[in-house]
Amino acid sequence: MKTYIAFLRGINVGGKHKVPMKDLKMLLKKNSCQNIITLLNSGNVIFDSAETSSEKIQQELSELLEENFGFAIPTVVKTKTEIEKMLAENPFQSIELNKDIRLYVSFLYEDLKNKSVLESLEDDSFRLVKVNKNELFSVVDLSKGKSTKAMEKMDKAFQKQLTTRNWNTIEKIGAKLN
Repeated sequence: MKTYIAFLRGINVGGKHKVPMKDLKMLLKKNSCQNIITLLNSGNVIFDSAETSSEKIQQELSELLEENFGFAIPTVVKTKTEIEKMLAENPFQSIELNKDIRLYVSFLYEDLKNKSVLESLEDDSFRLVKVNKNELFSVVDLSKGKSTKAMEKMDKAFQKQLTTRNWNTIEKIGAKLN
């Protein structure tokens, strides 16, 4: 068995696309997943599976969720090792935190092929601190702009082919992995 983390996009936000965590856990259990833990109500799931391909799990899970909940739920799946590596490397180590600073990681559904799309994202309130083939690490300064505006720009630039989490959520997931 291998441990995976699934990040579901756009569920339980503003009363739309409701996915009760209890139902999600039951669905995963029925589909051979074990040791299922949901974190927060926004679509973060840790589970064990005998499947060895996170790409296959990602595709199958997206299809299973749409079939069972009646709407598309784009999903990114990462391995425990990938999340632990991300936390160990922590690209935000040098960022000076204050009440206005927010740290985010955006998971792309596919590898980044055209980095020129990144040029239009940064402004006074939003900057990228690290870009991997399928992850973007960003900082939003709320004293200079709203995080919702930054996320709207990201959604537009990537045609909603990503899901974003606050770094605090990633750290909480990391704590559950131990």
